[in-house]
Amino acid sequence: MIGKIAGRLEYRAADHVLIDVRGVGYIVYVSDRVMAGLPRNGEAVALYTDLLVREDNLQLFGFTTLVEKEWHRLLMSVQGIGAKASMAILGTIGADGVSRAIALGDWNTVAKAKGVGPKTAQRVTIELKDKAPGVMAMGGTVAEALGDEVIEVAVPDQVRRTPVRQANPAQAEALSALGNLGYAPGDAAGAVAQAVGADPEADTPALIRAALKLLAPKG
Repeated sequence: MIGKIAGRLEYRAADHVLIDVRGVGYIVYVSDRVMAGLPRNGEAVALYTDLLVREDNLQLFGFTTLVEKEWHRLLMSVQGIGAKASMAILGTIGADGVSRAIALGDWNTVAKAKGVGPKTAQRVTIELKDKAPGVMAMGGTVAEALGDEVIEVAVPDQVRRTPVRQANPAQAEALSALGNLGYAPGDAAGAVAQAVGADPEADTPALIRAALKLLAPKG
C-alpha cells in the first residue's frame, strides 16, 4: 500500500498530477480543492494517498490531510459512491464540510457535488452518521502526531523542506470535552459541527460553549 507520496510536481492535468519521486513518476488523482492548493510545477509536494486496486487498473488518490483520506475511504464504502463521486464531494465541500454535513444529516450539502443525486446523498448521511464522531476526533490526533514535522524532498541540486498541513485540533478537543461530560458521541458531533459551521475560526473553549448551548434542553 502506498500511503504517502513526496517528490517534485512535474505537471498537472484536469483531475490528476504527476509527481516525480527520484526518477519514478506517479500519477495521483486529486480533487479540485486539493489541486487549487498545490505548489507550482517543479516545486516540492507531499500528499497522503489511497491506492484503488482494480482488475485492469491501479489508481492513486491524493489528499492533504489524513482526515480527508479517511473520509474518502468511508465515502467509497457507501453504495453508489465510487472514487469519482467521493473526490467530487471532497472537492466541493472539503473534509470539514463532509464532517459537518454527515454529523448534521445535511444531505442537501452533500448533493451539491457533481454527479451525486439526492437519494445517494441521503444514503451517505444515514450510513456514515455513526462514523462522523470518530473521524472528527481524528483532527486532534493527527495534529499531535505531526506537530511541526517537515518532509524533506530531494530535487535536483537541492533539498527543499515542505511543511505538512496540520489539522485543527479544536473540533476534536471539543468533542472529547463533551464526551467527558457524558454526551453521546452522535449528539456531541452534531452540536460541534453546527458550532463550527456558525464560526469556523472558533477555538476550543468557544466551540465547547456554543455546543453546550445547542445541547441544552429547550423550553
